[in-house]
Amino acid sequence: MDISLVGWIFLVFIICLLCGVPVVIAMAAGALLPSLLGIAGATTMSALVRSIFGSAENTTLIAIPLFILAGNIMSEGQIAKKLYDIFAYFVGNKTGGLLCATVMTCLFYGAISGSAPATAAAVGGMTFPLLVGLGYEKPFVAALIATAGGLGVIIPPSIPFVLYSSTTGVSLGDMFIAGFLPGILIGALLMVYCVIHCKRSKCENKELLEENYQRLRKRGLMRVLLDGIWALFSPVIVLGGIYLGIFTPTEAACVSVFYSLIISIFVYHSIKIPNLPALFATSIRGVAPICLILPLATAFGRVLIMLKAPARLSEFIAASFNSTALVLLMILIVFLILGMFIDTAPAIVVMAPILLPTMKALEVNLVHFGIIMTVCLAIGCVTPPFGVNLFVTSSLSKIPPMTIARKGFAMIAVFICALFLITYIPGISTIFLS
Repeated sequence: MDISLVGWIFLVFIICLLCGVPVVIAMAAGALLPSLLGIAGATTMSALVRSIFGSAENTTLIAIPLFILAGNIMSEGQIAKKLYDIFAYFVGNKTGGLLCATVMTCLFYGAISGSAPATAAAVGGMTFPLLVGLGYEKPFVAALIATAGGLGVIIPPSIPFVLYSSTTGVSLGDMFIAGFLPGILIGALLMVYCVIHCKRSKCENKELLEENYQRLRKRGLMRVLLDGIWALFSPVIVLGGIYLGIFTPTEAACVSVFYSLIISIFVYHSIKIPNLPALFATSIRGVAPICLILPLATAFGRVLIMLKAPARLSEFIAASFNSTALVLLMILIVFLILGMFIDTAPAIVVMAPILLPTMKALEVNLVHFGIIMTVCLAIGCVTPPFGVNLFVTSSLSKIPPMTIARKGFAMIAVFICALFLITYIPGISTIFLS
């Protein structure tokens, strides 16, 4: 009975998604199904409403709207452009140099925003016109921005890390520490690919690149550094404060907001005080879906736990696979497919609690598992049909999302190679953990 009911719950959930029903309503339908069938102890509508309001008591989740707000302030404050100029100053005349500068800017901006679409939008809005104007192929540039934008959820501080921590109880500080090296690895492999691609395809207009490089050099190193040093300090202050134990991740999010405001208003003068209410409203709209998704996903998970679905899943995996490596491979495949259809936030808050008992039974480090999940879902941000970064870069470039996806196939393959390294070499994630 329990197994068949679990099947019906997932069937209702999947049918709702296929019919275009918002994911929060799909989860609510699945969570309320046992109650509608008269199952004792099932989640009722009143319990669901209490869960939505009760989730506001989770102080860890305060970090999410604050990091979103900091990212919006940095975006409006043209921080991405100032970061890009610093990197382009040093590598702008090298083969693939400006493409590498784009990836490096995504890395640093990801350490500010914690969001993949925010990173793609902020960095893409500035770099896409520049790179296309210098002769790079439009679909290739759009694909690179979409793929590198996925680094925004891997480099800490990361909103998916906050969600994983809040739903599993794993230390958020440990997640932030563990995400640093995997993000650097993926960024480095993408840069290597960019250099190899440019050497093999000879797609660069050397004359235009040299002209752009000389214009930047005329500003002088000190001018470029002084202009961008405050932008570079943002991730250093936020992450350094967390790693040194000066403040908690939630407090770091607050520090990030105030630092962004001070730099954008009083140093760069790129934001006017009357514009702040609109920025706050944009941030609220960005976090509102997460505030609904989390309690509904929690209720959805409680229904599955009541039906002993996690325990039965662990038993099934233990009986079907004889090695941890094989189990991890199956989980990678599941999450890569899941990422094509479901956004990062609901995928994490629904699946992480379900798979946690299995990971504990297999003695997989739970911080490492959180990194694996996040990297898988970061790839999902650039895979069709519903990769969110594809739609972000499509709106910037006016290129169809599927065209961008096809052009980015090789970059996605590089991302997947990095995923396998991260999965099967746990030290990449855990080397800095005590």
